[in-house]
Amino acid sequence: MYVKREIKRKFEKIKDSYNIIAVVGARQSGKTTFLKEQIKSINADYLLFDDPDIRELFESDIKKFEKQYLNQKISIFDEIQNCKDAGPKLKYLADSGYKIWITSSSEIILGKEILSYLVGRVSVLKLYPFSFKEFLSAKKQKAMTTKIEKRLIWEHLTYGGYPKAVLSEDIELKKIILSDLQETMLLKDVAQTFSIDDVKSLEKMIIYLANNAGIMITYNSAANIVGLSFPTIKKYLEALEKSYLIKFVSPYFKNKNKEISKQPKIYFIDTGLRNSITKTFKPKINGRMFENYVFTELIKAGFTPKYWRTKAGAEADFIIESKNSIIPIECKLKSDSVKRSFRSFIDTYNPSNGYIVNYEGITKKLKINNCEVLICGIRELIEKLKKT
Repeated sequence: MYVKREIKRKFEKIKDSYNIIAVVGARQSGKTTFLKEQIKSINADYLLFDDPDIRELFESDIKKFEKQYLNQKISIFDEIQNCKDAGPKLKYLADSGYKIWITSSSEIILGKEILSYLVGRVSVLKLYPFSFKEFLSAKKQKAMTTKIEKRLIWEHLTYGGYPKAVLSEDIELKKIILSDLQETMLLKDVAQTFSIDDVKSLEKMIIYLANNAGIMITYNSAANIVGLSFPTIKKYLEALEKSYLIKFVSPYFKNKNKEISKQPKIYFIDTGLRNSITKTFKPKINGRMFENYVFTELIKAGFTPKYWRTKAGAEADFIIESKNSIIPIECKLKSDSVKRSFRSFIDTYNPSNGYIVNYEGITKKLKINNCEVLICGIRELIEKLKKT
């Protein structure tokens, strides 16, 4: 079953303007499926670069590779991230008139040494696991009551958005799929790609992160807790982010004397994978899990959320910068009350709009100073933000 992806609209806009389109994202998030769907009605070549013969010829003799493998003007190069010197070779093919659509499970493909060759020739699309909207499409769910929507949010939050897990109806099979994916991503996409030999230490690090998703982190504090050196922690965190397992969220600040300006927070890109790592698929959602889930929906919708925290402890979960406005977002399980911290941000920055997103789907409007605050569910939050 093919589920229409939200990046399709952008893909259609850019496909005729760029010779190279890179679809990047975590393993098994649907990159290959998406591109194969785009070539259903056209003649195109498909090449999987996990095949050593294909990869070695691409690296050693690009003209011979061209003659042997490229028979159509459009080609998909699948999982190209581990190829050596890919930049000049892709430039040669693009300048020769080929349209190359590539996939990569690592941000290595976006490195300066590659992109410097492809200026003006490449457009990058990030494909994440299913958003809630895509999840509902996969479930063929349209009209629904608040109770049904809450149950579906619980399932999406608990088991995540990886297509294979979503499309399985068997709970135990979902867990097996996520466990297998976790192992493959750590061993292949992180350890192998970034030359990490001590896999046990890497596993120790990611378990620590999974148990502390959404907290502020420093390399020094993580090194002390996990028992690894500062350089090792730095290398592991960068590798995990570049492999699309985690994401750093930067602080929003205007006053360095009063506000946190350096320490990032770390969230998981998929809450199902996070739950698999901690081995906790709980029927009851806690506040930090829901906060991580809201984060995943924000990035899938194309936003780059930040967080706000003062040195005195006042905090807003997420800040969205939109055009000339800033929008604070607070995450709550069910209460429709407004925290003092949220009011503090409004008092400080006087935004026009703010949101309190809640798991229960409570809907209500408030006014704090001159700020219109909407209390709503996750689906309405994303719909409203996309209109700003």
